[in-house]
Amino acid sequence: MRILFAGTPAVALPSLEALRAAGHEIVAVLTRPDAPLGRKRVLTPSPVAARAQELGLPVIKANKIDDEAAAAIAAAAPEVAAIVAYGALIPESALTIPTHGWINLHFSLLPAWRGAAPVQHSVINGDQVTGAATFLLEKGLDTGPIYGTMTEGIRPTDTSAELLERLSHSGAVLLAQTMGGLEAGALSGVTQQGEISLAPKLTLEDGHVRWSDPALAIDRRVRGVTSEPGAWTLLGGQRFKLEPVLLRPDVTDLAPGQLRVETKSVLVGTGSHAIELVNVQPAGKKLMKATDWARGLANKEDVVFE
Repeated sequence: MRILFAGTPAVALPSLEALRAAGHEIVAVLTRPDAPLGRKRVLTPSPVAARAQELGLPVIKANKIDDEAAAAIAAAAPEVAAIVAYGALIPESALTIPTHGWINLHFSLLPAWRGAAPVQHSVINGDQVTGAATFLLEKGLDTGPIYGTMTEGIRPTDTSAELLERLSHSGAVLLAQTMGGLEAGALSGVTQQGEISLAPKLTLEDGHVRWSDPALAIDRRVRGVTSEPGAWTLLGGQRFKLEPVLLRPDVTDLAPGQLRVETKSVLVGTGSHAIELVNVQPAGKKLMKATDWARGLANKEDVVFE
């Protein structure tokens, strides 16, 4: 099929490669414009744009589909559009440009976790199983009929970044299968059924650890916001970043936020039992082992996280 591929981050790359490997013609790639990266804020193409340029594919760069972008898409004459984490809404006026519409690969089992951050919310919520779905885009937010699904177990130590990496590959297979089914005329969409939940984009505040929460909830939150937007707490009024922690149900005598430094571990109290810090990043410093950070503390017993 003649496919317009819309995507921006690295998690969209397996889908682009899978569609090419399946023999489809990628007539154009729609992606977000170059963005400033690094300390020097150098304008850098998105991972999808960079790969498309390597492959010699026509690239349409747009923050949103305005009249100019819509004209470029129409000129490519796609039979169908495949969208994977493009990063912007597709206006209703553009939905009918491809003959078979826009097929979205979404990283949840719809209608669960409709929205921009399904994987993060799934981990934070403590789901044991998630997956991916291909569906037809329509005016509503992730409401269109489903073409196919696949499931993926969530491991107890998964971060959202690790889980999304796995889903990007297994979901790519699903997307390629969906396109093959559409080309053969063997697929029709099925109305979404089940309980609806929403997964809005996470903000920096979503990474703020509340030590009065139970340890398991803190563990899930930290893993859910790793690597974006990142977990943090306050120490002396400054942001103190955290990487995934370990549960310590054997320690129950610490108040929420209270620190205890032991020979080989750094413990913090929660609303239930303690957690053990692994890697931390104090304000203005590099990421380091928690034990190395604690070794430099003058008054360890007075440290309380907020």
